[in-house]
Amino acid sequence: MKLLSVAVPCYNSQAYMEKCIDSLLVGGEDVEILIVDDGSSDRTGEIADSYEKRYPSIVRAIHKENGGHGSAVNTGIEHAEGLYYKVVDSDDWVKESAYRKILDTLRDIIAGGEMLDMLISNFVYEKEGVKKHKVMKYHHALPQDRIFGWNEVRHFRKGQYILMHSVIFRTKLLRECGLSLPEKTFYVDNLFVFEPLPYVKNMYYMDVNFYRYYIGREGQSVNEEIMIGRIDQQIRVNMRMIDYLVEKKAKICGKRKLKRYMINYLEIITVISSIMLIRSGTEENLEKKAQLWEYIRQKDLGLFIRLRYGVLGNSMNLPGRGGRKISVEGYRICRRFFQFN
Repeated sequence: MKLLSVAVPCYNSQAYMEKCIDSLLVGGEDVEILIVDDGSSDRTGEIADSYEKRYPSIVRAIHKENGGHGSAVNTGIEHAEGLYYKVVDSDDWVKESAYRKILDTLRDIIAGGEMLDMLISNFVYEKEGVKKHKVMKYHHALPQDRIFGWNEVRHFRKGQYILMHSVIFRTKLLRECGLSLPEKTFYVDNLFVFEPLPYVKNMYYMDVNFYRYYIGREGQSVNEEIMIGRIDQQIRVNMRMIDYLVEKKAKICGKRKLKRYMINYLEIITVISSIMLIRSGTEENLEKKAQLWEYIRQKDLGLFIRLRYGVLGNSMNLPGRGGRKISVEGYRICRRFFQFN
C-alpha cells in the first residue's frame, strides 16, 4: 500500500500540468499520483498517459467524462490506494523540501502506531505580478509538530481557514464520512474541507510552506467577475454547508471548538456569497441574497442569529444603496489586506 495518494484533477491542462506533476514525482515510490483527466479536449489525456508509461509504479492516468472538479476529486478518492489523500490542482505545485518533510512525518507517525486523521501545512499564494507572496500559516491557532485534538485548537483569525491546499486526509476517513462532492459545480473545495471535520478526531500541523497556489490564470474560478457569473453555484455550495451543519448538530454537540470553527467557516462563505450578490448590482441577485439569509433562518434560527448579527453578517446586510456601498468598500479593504481575488 502507498503512503500517499495525490489526485491531480485536470481539464484542458496541457499548458501547465507538467510543472505540477514533476513537483509531485519527488515523492518517489511512497506516493501514487492519480492524474484525473476530466473529459479534456486538448492534449491533457495524452500527457497523462505519457507520465503513466514513464512512471508505471507511481503514476496512474484516469480518463473520465467531464463532470467538473468535484467529480474528479470523487474519482480520485474512489481509486486511491494510499493511506492518505491529497488534492493538488493541475495549475499548482508543491515545494520539494516541505514535501519530503511531510512524507517523513507521515512515515514516522505510522511507524509509531498512531492513526492520524488530518495533516495540515501552510500554502503560498503564488499571485501573478506580485513580488512578495502571502503565506497562509496556522502557527498561532494550532500546536506544531505533534498530534492534537479539537480541544487544543486556538482561535483562527477572520479570513484564515483550513483550505483544500492545507490538508491531507486519511483516505479511509473520507470514505467513511461519505464525502461525495457535487458534479459540474465550482467552489466544492469548501465542502471538501468542511464535511469531513466532524469525523476528524486528531490532527498534526507542520509549519512548512508546502503547497503553491497559483492565482492569475485567465478564467480561474476565484476571479471576481467569474464568481459573480457563477453565483448560483456558490449559493448551491453555501446552502449545502448550511444543511450539513444543521444535520450534524448532534455529532458536533459537545465539541465546542469544532462547532465554533465550522460556524466561523460557514460565516465567511456566506459573506462571500452575499458580497458577490451585492457586487453584481442586479435586483435579481439582491433578491437571491435575501432568500439565502431567509433559508438560514428557516433551517436553524440559532444559526441565523449567530451569522446575521455578527460583525460580518451585519456588514453584509446594511440597508439601502448606501449600506450596500459601505459593504462593498469593506470587502475591498479586506481583499487588499488578505490578497484574495
